[in-house]
Amino acid sequence: MDVNAALANASTIPFWLDTDLRPEPLPPLVEDRETDLLVVGGGFTGLWTALQAKERDPNRRVVLVEANSIGWAASGRNGGFCAASLTHGYDNGLAHLPEENDRLAQLGRENLDAIEAAVAKYGMDVEFERTGELDVATEDYQVAELREAHDPDSGFVFLDQKELAGIVKSPTYKGALWDSREVALVHPAKLCWELLRVIRELGVEVYEGTKVTDVSDATSTVRVSTRVTAESIEDCASAPCTTITAKRVALATNVFPSLLKRVSLHTVPVYDYALMTEPLTDEQMAAIGWEGRQGIGDCANRFHYYRLTADNRILFGGWDAVYHFGRKVSWKYDQRPETFETLAEHFFETFPQLAGLKFTHKWGGPIDTCSRFFSFFTSAYGKKVAMAAGFTGLGVGASRFAGTVMLDLLSGEDTQLTGLEMVRKLPLPFPPEPVAWLGIKMTTNALIKADENEGRRGPLLKVLDAVGMGFDS
Repeated sequence: MDVNAALANASTIPFWLDTDLRPEPLPPLVEDRETDLLVVGGGFTGLWTALQAKERDPNRRVVLVEANSIGWAASGRNGGFCAASLTHGYDNGLAHLPEENDRLAQLGRENLDAIEAAVAKYGMDVEFERTGELDVATEDYQVAELREAHDPDSGFVFLDQKELAGIVKSPTYKGALWDSREVALVHPAKLCWELLRVIRELGVEVYEGTKVTDVSDATSTVRVSTRVTAESIEDCASAPCTTITAKRVALATNVFPSLLKRVSLHTVPVYDYALMTEPLTDEQMAAIGWEGRQGIGDCANRFHYYRLTADNRILFGGWDAVYHFGRKVSWKYDQRPETFETLAEHFFETFPQLAGLKFTHKWGGPIDTCSRFFSFFTSAYGKKVAMAAGFTGLGVGASRFAGTVMLDLLSGEDTQLTGLEMVRKLPLPFPPEPVAWLGIKMTTNALIKADENEGRRGPLLKVLDAVGMGFDS
């Protein structure tokens, strides 16, 4: 299969963002503002925070600012897997927060139910499908662990190779565990845009092209400095600057440099990549089955994730997790030909019956990775500022929960959520350069070796496991 031919005409625009449904740009903030709550960041976390703030108090003045456009970063580039898990899987939660892991699992299920309810309540057109996810084994050694997790009463169903072939047809599959209840699929950009519609209808002021440059304490309020970043401003030096005086501030900038220096080392930006095919014909769909339309992910350290879209395209992403020295984030890294070629090769190995299919889009983007693989929280200036970050690729669903937590923190009250160890405890920070780059490189190589050694983890990974630190996308 000539993967270069399959990739030849693929657009470099993320598929989800490449549509006429994209809202018209909103103007930047060019005048000083006072508000009860300022939300910084127009991705999932910021949007859910703004929505819940208005639901709690419809009269609360809420302003949201976004440096670029709503949903343009990770929230509009991901696979659209909306998972209940808040801890990147039950086992990872058990490793980091064993005393409250069961409680977090229940909170995650409640959070996913709340997302589904909000989609229905506000009539959001986001292509929501609660079809679950298949964790597939592509190596014999992976099957036993999946079989042990079989628990139909809890919605986890083990499928052997023959049973799985009746659901999705791939010569690479050895078996699977179907998580039938705790994963939904969405069109991520539509979710951003529909959340934008809803919060504006509820009275939230939203400004795009408005970058926050500083956050400082002003005794009873918080002073936030902004600068217009719209492309229409040719001379950055003369770009309008404004001051927002806010009673409370929620920081939802995630992968971008933290506005709170105390947690500037707690995340690293890791680049993830994905392909999108052209729509499959009825004959091609029949060749692979997949009538249940579940999301799919495989079990290796370097894994793939894939799913169907509403028009029966296949999104196929993952594998490489690329870190750039100095925690650099740049549009220049959104394209990586060698990764796209590898993904295309793996796609046709997974579905050889789709030989000749073309890819219409290829893109990448950064993920905010932390050492425990799930979100963390902090507050500042007497709990007038709250921050959430570190979702490590699990933010589609967990972002709403993060908004709930931040609003609780900003309330100044002790709640069920603010008392969680997950909320009170920070993950271990990553070291500064050059140690960060070297450590991530060594860890990546160790993960590759573990995959080649039937999942057995070597000395470095065992040490990292023991101290509660890791690297993942």
